[in-house]
Amino acid sequence: MRQPIFLLLFSALAITTTGVSPTFAESPQSIEMPKRGICAHRGASNTHPENTLAAFREAIRLGAQMIEFDVALTKDGQLVLMHDPKLDRTTDGSGPVGDYTMAELKKLDAGSWKSAEFAGERIPTLDEALEVMPENIWLNVHLKGNAELAEKTTQRIIAHQRQHQAFLACNKKAAEAARRVDADILICNMERQGNNLQYVDETIAMGAGFIQLLRGKTVSPDHTQKLTMHHVRINYCCANDAEVVRQLFQSGVQFPLVDELAAMLKVADEAGIARLKPVYRPKAK
Repeated sequence: MRQPIFLLLFSALAITTTGVSPTFAESPQSIEMPKRGICAHRGASNTHPENTLAAFREAIRLGAQMIEFDVALTKDGQLVLMHDPKLDRTTDGSGPVGDYTMAELKKLDAGSWKSAEFAGERIPTLDEALEVMPENIWLNVHLKGNAELAEKTTQRIIAHQRQHQAFLACNKKAAEAARRVDADILICNMERQGNNLQYVDETIAMGAGFIQLLRGKTVSPDHTQKLTMHHVRINYCCANDAEVVRQLFQSGVQFPLVDELAAMLKVADEAGIARLKPVYRPKAK
């Protein structure tokens, strides 16, 4: 049976993006999400300009099981990907992100600071980022703002049918705002973030689906066991040393956030964690 033209085009795009033939799933309910793996912090950020489509495509190509990225609001209330409050470090612009409209931000170069080969790389919108993502990679969506940002981000996640894989890394107020839009939106608790029992207990109490442990080179297995018992998935920020990542996996951490993506994926290989084979769900016209 001949495939519809839009499916052929989608397949060609996916192959170009990832370097491997993609698999297709009929619906989010049929997609199996990774249980453990490596989270590409701002994409493949050691080799590519962070929070750009180029960095995400490289992370997908390498087989990362989770991608973390940051979402901020523009002056005209649009959603773009940017970590810093100001543009100076990662673009040829300057000043606060919120002082620029979307149209103005789209004129900036977000790649040259990393390498000349990325000259002309643009700041992506949240919509653009969601469009390139496989359906079976965890999306760690770090909110750089509170209620308005949380509400708008949740609405776009719903519009793209990504509720099965996208979770909001945010504080309590942002989580409450997001849950007013969708009571079942996945949350990673970032309120009073740390690496201690208080943070573990507060995360469980708020019904979060994820935690992101912070600081320290070790994690208590007692904490990870308690989180796992309450069905909380465990991230850790951040680790770029192979031995530290090995210990994190052994202690029960499921997704260490890393910048040195290629090297840390080799540690996951050693732990028997299969690299992600991207699954795409064809979208209707």
